[in-house]
Amino acid sequence: MRFGVLGTGVVGQTLGGKLVSLGHEVKMGARQAGNEVAVAWAEANGASASEGSFADAAEHGETVINATAGAASLEALAAAGAENLSGKLLIDVANPLDFSGGLPPGLTVGNTDSLGEQIQRAYPEARVVKTLNTMASDLMVEPSLVPGSHTVFVAGDDTAAKGQVAELLQAFGWPADDILDLGSLQAARGTEAYVTLWLRFWASTGTRMLNVKVISAAAEPG
Repeated sequence: MRFGVLGTGVVGQTLGGKLVSLGHEVKMGARQAGNEVAVAWAEANGASASEGSFADAAEHGETVINATAGAASLEALAAAGAENLSGKLLIDVANPLDFSGGLPPGLTVGNTDSLGEQIQRAYPEARVVKTLNTMASDLMVEPSLVPGSHTVFVAGDDTAAKGQVAELLQAFGWPADDILDLGSLQAARGTEAYVTLWLRFWASTGTRMLNVKVISAAAEPG
């Protein structure tokens, strides 16, 4: 399958590299083709890896992954072009972090809206699924870095699109039982806000290699 990965940061490089290792063709997109980081990533990942602009990557991908900084995601997707996103699965792993007030960051949007929902409204013909934004990039593609069973969330308005994402997550190594469907894309309000707590976990434990496990009692009858 062909993937377009928008964003040249650690998340984009990690996801793109994993996808190449699984046999997919991946084009990494930046603001302009020839981005130094993207070129180096493509050279390091072999013939199935390439680079270009945001529009180039989005056009290339049958599936597009938004791995840009959340505060710049809407601008990046506009550069990618609505025509290159229409009808496609758009996996949003970004968090709308606001560093304007220093550390720890706040959110650029929250409570009554989310970045995931903003993206879906801006590109109604795309099939947006929010996932993987509640953990470190290494853990996204190698869940065994945290021992035992732990949870990855998916949220979106298109059931079939979430099914495709679940299949991809399993290819990354996530057991089906650890993939929790939170329902509609509105749930992105919660997963994006959770990242501010995750940052506190990191500060308190001294490691990014951490995650949560959702444990519930048996459902009550009726």
